[in-house]
Amino acid sequence: MDPELFEEWMMIGLVSALVGFMAFIVWDLAKKSKAGRFGTMILFLALGLGVLGFVIKSLVIGSLEGV
Repeated sequence: MDPELFEEWMMIGLVSALVGFMAFIVWDLAKKSKAGRFGTMILFLALGLGVLGFVIKSLVIGSLEGV
């Protein structure tokens, strides 16, 4: 297996695992702090914006490398 391909797969897999773990942490934080539905939604919205920024950055870099 090519090391570059392995690195790409691991990056996708491990970042996905990290995002999932962060979602669990946010859910646990919301549950323990009794944030309610609105507070939980705000916490997940903040996490979602961070993930969305990472995805958009990856897409922009990929499109620039293709040019």
